[in-house]
Amino acid sequence: MELKTEKMIAEKADGIGWMTFNQPERRNAISHEMREGMLAILEDFEADPMVRVIVMKGAGHKAFVSGSDISRPTKGAATPAALQRQGKLSGLVRERFATLAKPLIAMIRGYCLGGGVATALHADLRIASDDSSFGIPAARLGNAYNWHYTRMLVDIVGPARAKEILITARRYSAAEALQMGLVHQVVAPDALEDTVRGVAAAIADNAPLSVIAAKAMINEAMKDSGARDMDKVAAVRKACLESKDFAEGKRAFNEKREPRWTGS
Repeated sequence: MELKTEKMIAEKADGIGWMTFNQPERRNAISHEMREGMLAILEDFEADPMVRVIVMKGAGHKAFVSGSDISRPTKGAATPAALQRQGKLSGLVRERFATLAKPLIAMIRGYCLGGGVATALHADLRIASDDSSFGIPAARLGNAYNWHYTRMLVDIVGPARAKEILITARRYSAAEALQMGLVHQVVAPDALEDTVRGVAAAIADNAPLSVIAAKAMINEAMKDSGARDMDKVAAVRKACLESKDFAEGKRAFNEKREPRWTGS
């Protein structure tokens, strides 16, 4: 199945949902229209039981996402009402990513800057080509990076590295991003898609409820103790233990065969 809009592309195959930022002429800078498309695609992928893992990537070879598209201001775009609408939509996209139950992989090639880093931070796994570059130029624009993404950056690379990234506003190579833990793996450009497909396929081959439970429990563990939803933790574990897949997993093990998961 394939779903297309002008600036976003959604494809589904072999248990993987592919979401492509499709504005290569602007180095895949994210526009208002693209944010609306992201919401629709993520909702569709989350609801489709055939999609077990999601991959997001940029069109072309120059960029994953180079930031927000501010190149085409429209009349009235800077009014308080318009800015409020833009902020609301950005918040909805951020919340949709934050509550995504299924695993998400960022396939990064080329520029991953500003809002691109913010987008990639939502991924559970980030795999980059060795010609990628990373940076948050807010300090060079007189801006302050969003609090939510600053917190996520600190959680991933630690406060010392987060301070360095934000106050120097410099570019980092893929090797440096790997060293600081911003990405999980770096490969040659011509090996990037095959590597991502392999990782996504390995996830899709696992029991869907178990994968969802693992992500949910780790996400709760990252929160302050008073903010953790332990009812959710208990619910996702109970869902696994009471599932048909758990019984199938035991049968497959005893019969020395590959399990046939249904996600139920």
